[in-house]
Amino acid sequence: MMELDFELDRDYVELNQLLKLSGLCDSGGAGKAIVASGAVSVDGEQELRKTCKIHAGQTVQVGDITIYVVEAA
Repeated sequence: MMELDFELDRDYVELNQLLKLSGLCDSGGAGKAIVASGAVSVDGEQELRKTCKIHAGQTVQVGDITIYVVEAA
């Protein structure tokens, strides 16, 4: 299991962009495809909205990878 911390420097990031910015895919379009496949959960619940707003304090899971979204220092 891999864990990543993503420092959020704004109010929110769209889910597909988070996957791209975290290095899990090459583009926002690829991120949308991952979300559409049903492989992504946010705070333990499956998330199918590709542009769902992700805020600091939330946790995103893709397969065996967990992304902790934290507020930028």
